Amino acid sequence: MRLVLKSCFDGLRLQLEDMDIQKSASSPSFAGSALLVLAAVVPVFATSVLGSIATMPQIPGWYTTIVRPSFNPPNWVFGPAWTILFIMMAYAFWRVLRLDPKTPGRGAAIALFLVQLVFNASWSWAFFWGQSPLAGLVVIAFLWVSIAATIVSFWRLERTAGLLLVPYLAWVSFASALNFAIFVLNR
Repeated sequence: MRLVLKSCFDGLRLQLEDMDIQKSASSPSFAGSALLVLAAVVPVFATSVLGSIATMPQIPGWYTTIVRPSFNPPNWVFGPAWTILFIMMAYAFWRVLRLDPKTPGRGAAIALFLVQLVFNASWSWAFFWGQSPLAGLVVIAFLWVSIAATIVSFWRLERTAGLLLVPYLAWVSFASALNFAIFVLNR
């Protein structure tokens, strides 16, 4: 009887261990999860910082000297708007990063997301640091297309991730109109 019970308990223990191994293989560890969060947040935060470095010194100087359209929001609106958008971008990126690396289209979606971040930071350098609404228009056109492509690629993988970027595209659409108006008014 002892031998039967021992063998039953050993079998149960092995099954439980096997379940733990399968569970840990299918869900990332805490360290793995933390790395995914960092992988999502760091590039977005870096983009924000790089854009701010180019933008902030120009706000009290050059930006006050140019003619702006009547629909230009007050300067205080941009900080909270971009903060919300950057948080949504990082969350969307995290949702894609946590997908199985073998998921078809995941690599391309990640690449598109990173490309649009480059265009995002580049716009601030072209428009503000370069003091060139024309250069800003060129960059923002590429930014708009890369955001749209990212939304489509995210949507195909994880719909929530795609939807999280729609307000970003809307804001960049508004910024494009604003950039164009500034270009026209200051030629």
